[in-house]
Amino acid sequence: MKDSSPYRIVAIGGGNGLSALLQGLKAYCKPSGRPSPAVEITAIVTVTDDGGSSGRLRREFDILPPGDIRNCMVALSQDSALLARLFQYRFQAGRGLKGHNFGNLFLMALTQIMGEFSDAIEASSEVLKIAGKIYPSTTAHVELEATLSNGSKVVGETRISRSRSRIRQIRLIPRKAPAVPAALSAIADADLITFGPGSLFTSVVPNLLVGGLADAVRSSPALKAYFVNLMWQPGETMEFSASDHVRALHRHAGGKVLDYAVINVKPIPSAMKKKYARQEALPVASDVDALHKMGLKVIAANLANHEGKVRHDPAATAAAAMKLAQEGRRRRNGGA
Repeated sequence: MKDSSPYRIVAIGGGNGLSALLQGLKAYCKPSGRPSPAVEITAIVTVTDDGGSSGRLRREFDILPPGDIRNCMVALSQDSALLARLFQYRFQAGRGLKGHNFGNLFLMALTQIMGEFSDAIEASSEVLKIAGKIYPSTTAHVELEATLSNGSKVVGETRISRSRSRIRQIRLIPRKAPAVPAALSAIADADLITFGPGSLFTSVVPNLLVGGLADAVRSSPALKAYFVNLMWQPGETMEFSASDHVRALHRHAGGKVLDYAVINVKPIPSAMKKKYARQEALPVASDVDALHKMGLKVIAANLANHEGKVRHDPAATAAAAMKLAQEGRRRRNGGA
């Protein structure tokens, strides 16, 4: 009997890259001649941000950093554009308010009222009528520690992202931070688990360091795919090829977890490459042969959007994810 239930996609990461994927996938949550949505989305989001508005709220109110969670909510919001804009509004003036984001303050206030950050996420998700579920990878208060190529250690996501030395390893402080049980359940039930796009060492890898999460991904019958970044990230992935990204991810996961690498083949305009080169960033080299030797299959698609900045195009990225979800469903059902 054909399985007509929605495809279950678990997207793991943080930052703008994860938001782009979620924004694209949201279109598949609206039934179009179907009795049910085409996809059920679960976002599992890193909670190590210590900069900007999120960092200030984290230090002053002892809450988890809300910024990446907020971005995912807005990306998945099916409500009015005005409400989404309100959650993204950043105060430009005001003592104590300048630099803060309304959505961050909203999540902070709800956490204070309801007592738990996870309850605040759920309530905010209802306000925004989001198409999916969002979980922090852990509710423990964690920081990032990086060991650099010169042997020195740097603590804090902001300081790590500003470092100009190659990152050798990332750890969590404290080391033992349990995963959110609902996130593990979603991973076990998924047809597709995605990583990225996004900052490799500060948005993607931290989730795999959470207790039990990497093992849950490895044990899940879902298809696992990594959306390779489009450009180097100064301070994190200078000179990294696609296979370098995958090696780092596998190393921190304690072994192989990926089945696919999804790479971009849409050319970056020369003017845009020159602009990024001034910031010591070049397009990530797609060394497909190296990926194949690592046991990965490769999907190549026109994923880049370069209007102002080089970013993953939400619609194209989501379309690639849906193809993988269909294959993942067939695999779960024994090839049926």
